[in-house]
Amino acid sequence: MDQDSPLLEFDPDPRGVLEPSERFQGGVLPERLVLCFFPKALQALLERSETRVACPIKTFGVIDRQVHVVRRGDAEVALFQSGIGAPLAAGFLEELIALGVRKALACGGAGVLDRGIFQGQLIVPTSAIRDEGLSHHYLAAGREAEPGDQALEALRRALEARQVPFLTGKTWTTDGLYRETRGKVARRRAEGALCVEMEAAAFFAVARFRGIQLAQLLYGGDDVSGRSWDERGWHSNWSVQEKMLELCLEAVTSF
Repeated sequence: MDQDSPLLEFDPDPRGVLEPSERFQGGVLPERLVLCFFPKALQALLERSETRVACPIKTFGVIDRQVHVVRRGDAEVALFQSGIGAPLAAGFLEELIALGVRKALACGGAGVLDRGIFQGQLIVPTSAIRDEGLSHHYLAAGREAEPGDQALEALRRALEARQVPFLTGKTWTTDGLYRETRGKVARRRAEGALCVEMEAAAFFAVARFRGIQLAQLLYGGDDVSGRSWDERGWHSNWSVQEKMLELCLEAVTSF
């Protein structure tokens, strides 16, 4: 039945006209993956690790990126720099899953909705408010998407074992980078959101739909809680980004 909004017309058909499994060969990648949004931190990690290039990802023949594989203990882990925004990030994740990924952790930055969350504070989302479009093509209409239980627990265990302080709570995923109004910020804070970003709900929805485990680690970046935006120099926090990558590598090999 037609709805007022096409986003409410979820179709549970498991097959799309364009299927990743028809474009990419399974078994090429190890089952474990760390996605990140930190090109400099990723490059630094690759330079000090023994790596191999597994394969290129070429979304719709437009964006070409390499997947690197590192070894941690007895396990191999794929490393990939994700695209920014739900559609691109989810498209890459779909292709990585088709190539063999079954357990994944993502790490990225987020704007904070409370200025008391300091720049660099680690945040583990327990759910994502679905204020973007992509997740509605993977899950029936609903307020939130959730990470995989096993992946979430592995991430928590790794942080606690290293005695790294972190917050848990909701994140707000939006497509509207320039439409994070003061009214919306207030409403999202009232329902428990700690931060805002552009991919978590999409990651969680794709993972649920495809039956894989995925969770995400974020760090507090810019501040959108005030009357004006405070950039806080968050893009230059290389030490936090490198620490997050190592934590995710450790966690993803534990489950």
